[in-house]
Amino acid sequence: MQLTILLFGITTDLLGTSSINIELPKNSSVTDLKLALKTNFKPLEKLESYAVAVNEAYASDELLLKPNDIIAIIPPVSGG
Repeated sequence: MQLTILLFGITTDLLGTSSINIELPKNSSVTDLKLALKTNFKPLEKLESYAVAVNEAYASDELLLKPNDIIAIIPPVSGG
């Protein structure tokens, strides 16, 4: 299934875009997505951690993805 991933913060800087597309098998989980992102988008290996949101809610690694899901990569933020 084809998925569109929205990028925020440092992930936008690392990849030079605000969204990417990735192909995953049907019934893929968030864990599968994270592995595919590291494999296909090497700059993301620089991130020690990040959250994944699916349909505007933080997602567990076990959540199964669907083709029309809105998926966002949310890196850690800091500020003062």
